[in-house]
Amino acid sequence: MKNERYDPLTLALHWLTVLLVLVLWSIAQIWDWLPRGSAPRHATQALHVSLGMVFILVLLARLAWRLTAGRRLAPPPGPPLVVFAARAAHGALYLLLVLMAVSGPLNRSAGGDPLGFFGLFTLPPLLAENKNLAETINDFHGTVATLILILAGLHAAAALAHHYLWRDGVLARMVPGLSPRDP
Repeated sequence: MKNERYDPLTLALHWLTVLLVLVLWSIAQIWDWLPRGSAPRHATQALHVSLGMVFILVLLARLAWRLTAGRRLAPPPGPPLVVFAARAAHGALYLLLVLMAVSGPLNRSAGGDPLGFFGLFTLPPLLAENKNLAETINDFHGTVATLILILAGLHAAAALAHHYLWRDGVLARMVPGLSPRDP
């Protein structure tokens, strides 16, 4: 267990996902402080949409890699309930990430807003404009974002417990350059 590591692409996709989730959430918090209809608010939302499209591409690459060639490591040995909880948490994180990737563009389309990518191109709407539906999807999108942050925080706390309490090398499998801690 101590010398097992994930492959470099799995590591890159994992940490890029983490970075994008944190940046996208932060951008969404920032635009709430900006005046409605203002140019800075629109620019911030456009950046969120563009980075959201990058997130979707990274997530698709991550899922494709995981389902085909990506290295999967067994969970550390432990009580069956703990192993089940770890697998369930990973599955829930993937499900929430997919729900986020789907609800973002649907929210934008239902709101009648363009799906632009850094000003380079605009995708056609996925849904007919429907402000009530957009509001519902927006609420769902926000709830999913909150759940991702909570579950990812618990995931990180568990990784730190593995590293500092149980010293079993689990965190070192996912952090480049980190050596497993000695028992």
